[in-house]
Amino acid sequence: MSLSDTIAAIATPRGEGGIGIVRVSGALAVPIACKIFRSPRHISPAQFSTHTLNYGRVVNPVSNAVIDEVMLGIMLAPKSYTAEDVVEFNCHGGVIPLQQVLELTLRAGARLAEPGEFTKRAFLNDRLDLAQAEAVVDLIQSQTELNFRVAMDLLSGKLSQEVNALSDRLADLLAEVEASIDFPDEDLDFIDLAAARKSAEAILNGLNRLMATAPDGKILREGARVAILGKPNVGKSSLLNALLQQERAIVTEIPGTTRDTIEEPLNLRGIPLKLIDTAGIHQTEDVVERQGIVRSKSYLDGADLLLVMFDASQPLTEADRQLLDAVNRSNAIFILNKVDLPVVTTIATLQTYAPQNSVVKTSVLYGDGIEDLKTAVLKEILKGRETISEGVIVTNIRHYEALRRAKIALEQARDSLFQAQSHDLIAVDLRTSLDCLGEIVGKITAEDILDRIFSQFCIGK
Repeated sequence: MSLSDTIAAIATPRGEGGIGIVRVSGALAVPIACKIFRSPRHISPAQFSTHTLNYGRVVNPVSNAVIDEVMLGIMLAPKSYTAEDVVEFNCHGGVIPLQQVLELTLRAGARLAEPGEFTKRAFLNDRLDLAQAEAVVDLIQSQTELNFRVAMDLLSGKLSQEVNALSDRLADLLAEVEASIDFPDEDLDFIDLAAARKSAEAILNGLNRLMATAPDGKILREGARVAILGKPNVGKSSLLNALLQQERAIVTEIPGTTRDTIEEPLNLRGIPLKLIDTAGIHQTEDVVERQGIVRSKSYLDGADLLLVMFDASQPLTEADRQLLDAVNRSNAIFILNKVDLPVVTTIATLQTYAPQNSVVKTSVLYGDGIEDLKTAVLKEILKGRETISEGVIVTNIRHYEALRRAKIALEQARDSLFQAQSHDLIAVDLRTSLDCLGEIVGKITAEDILDRIFSQFCIGK
């Protein structure tokens, strides 16, 4: 990979559509357009103004065959996505025209872009810092409006601004400590230890504030895994369908209809969930059904939240009691379904086994209690809050790990300040903390880390 290369790729999803885009970036972008684009006004793309769309045709320069009727976008450096010269061929959105236009750009001097290489160039050319570049993936993968808003905040640089502000304060503190090292024999008081300790505590508070948003960030980035458990024919698949508002799972009166797990995404009031319908847990001799039950039990520890269903119209069975014992923990909501029928099992009955768990009554058949259940799910996932925390949210595990290491190093420096230890040791810890923050925005990042980050992108972005 070289910045001197001109790169090209299809920048829109494969398949049929109204428009498809072939993007070219680099020094040869405009010369390549000159070779394969023909304007009805007989004007060369080299004469087009920047940030304009120009009608014409893509032509094979060897055979003069017309490949497609297109709009050519011109964006000259440095005001482009990559901060290089960029041309975009807005073609008809079929597989054949896009592939043929891409092949012509490659024959004319470009090479096929690697995954994420356009965004990597934006980073290397200082148009985006690394945290902003990573936000592009979050933006593309957003499943809810809240996902999108948080990703836009990251792309606009809000996290970077906070990290840079903490880095500046840390650099100031480091400068004071290093000054006392550089001039040990001067009769000057370079560092006020009390003020330095206070400064270190303030920076630590800022790091803690950012790190505290990571649980919300994990939910937004990955989605909370919510598993529906219960014995056969208790209404698990009906509940899945009710929450999704579509007939995703087969529902019959025959026990054991669901023999394997079904996983579906759900946007619950802006919070992304991964909703999992599991096979009914019970004793069976059916080999396939037993495998499904094994998978169901695996979610007892693997899910972020359990929705454990019971039939209110029937007394608790031995399978019910075993399930109550297995999920006797805080991140489980009990659901008493079929309350439209004469009630045999009550809330009080369940709470004798697990008094700390909330219970929601439903009649999934008639849609009763579904909204109450949604509210209970959000309350459990968000630890009692009604929505995700406001402000900058740390959604990336790499960012969190860098913050964590910065905090550890800074705590060591603070403790050394309290103990009036060697300023050389304090400076080492402060420098380590500063370097960790620099990793977030890309001031200090190894090439292999960059490769791993941008390999997550699609080709063309």
